Amino acid sequence: MLGLKDLAAIAAEHTADLDAEVRPFDIAGQVAFPSTQPAIMGVINLSADSWYRQSICTSVEAAVERGSKLQAQGAAIIDIGAESTLSQAQRVSADEQRQRLLPVIEQLASRAVIVSAETYNAGVARACLEAGAKVLNLTGTADSEAIYRLAVEHDAAVIVCYVAGDNVREVGDIPLDDDPIPRMAEYFSREIETAGRCGLAKGFVDPGLGFYYENLQDSSMRIRHQMKTFLNAFRLRRLGWPVCNALPHAVECFGDEVRSAEPFFSVIAALGGTDLFRTHEVPRVHAMLRTLGVY
Repeated sequence: MLGLKDLAAIAAEHTADLDAEVRPFDIAGQVAFPSTQPAIMGVINLSADSWYRQSICTSVEAAVERGSKLQAQGAAIIDIGAESTLSQAQRVSADEQRQRLLPVIEQLASRAVIVSAETYNAGVARACLEAGAKVLNLTGTADSEAIYRLAVEHDAAVIVCYVAGDNVREVGDIPLDDDPIPRMAEYFSREIETAGRCGLAKGFVDPGLGFYYENLQDSSMRIRHQMKTFLNAFRLRRLGWPVCNALPHAVECFGDEVRSAEPFFSVIAALGGTDLFRTHEVPRVHAMLRTLGVY
């Protein structure tokens, strides 16, 4: 059972990282990092295979309406994906991804909504940036250098996700160290160095806790790994980039109340120093973060 003693032990062991400073930047002149208040990134899924039914939009009109609503509910950024990350989901070609993504991005960008495009394909990334996306949610490693250079050309930011494989659809087992941070820090250090060579100054590190790995099917093991990573995420900020975390579901614990899972995990992630929260439940997470801010 997580308690104050656990939090105190983490803080005592990693005191030097508690006040780590990250390099400041802004996105489209609308949202700045770091900030005294964390930001929220809402989610739109354009794939019917996506697990979170409430975030699925099957038409451009529905997606644009949801994006505008999420912004009104407190989301600073709207993340749009055209392919589900579930292992059994249908693969979506780059052409089909562009057909799904571009009309939505163009319309939301025209409404001054900051749009993030989730992709691991450089061609898709280029098209999304040209359509008005200001963030790339990078879920792979094969095209990372090309994507960093594209982001620089378009004055965009990149969320670098920890992915144990070439991309989120081609992953193996994830290493399950007792302390997950050193391995993640090594991975992100390499990516940040590469991004720096490409001239990228706007980036986030994301531990990738919303991805599906075969060796994390045991719910207790997966939830323990997620919570441990959330509580220690502040240690990644010493790399100089803010931390983005995707909030997971834990349906095994929440059952019919699964929509309460992401708000619960947002509290754990906030205690661990998360700067940007990726969530399907924007108003609930927004309320949680506002309440924590009262203290």
